[in-house]
Amino acid sequence: MALTELRGVGRVTVFPLEDLTVAYTTRSGDGRGLGEAARWILIQASRARVVAAFTDLRSVTWTAYVRRRFVLDALFANHEVLVTGRMELPGRFR
Repeated sequence: MALTELRGVGRVTVFPLEDLTVAYTTRSGDGRGLGEAARWILIQASRARVVAAFTDLRSVTWTAYVRRRFVLDALFANHEVLVTGRMELPGRFR
């Protein structure tokens, strides 16, 4: 499967989820359209951001390698689409 590479600068929340470390960012208003398993992931990411569950990086440069894209049937947690893949962050989170 081909990867889609996205780059951005913004807020990234990093938090533990099961046996993974998850990095979450949102691209609301971006022309590329970034914004039932998908709903669960979005709720966990939103929860981690609200309670500052792990690390909240402000204005960080990131690169995401998107593997899957889930279009939701309605707006959920202020998102229409969930994309998943691998995210590279600077410094200790690489």
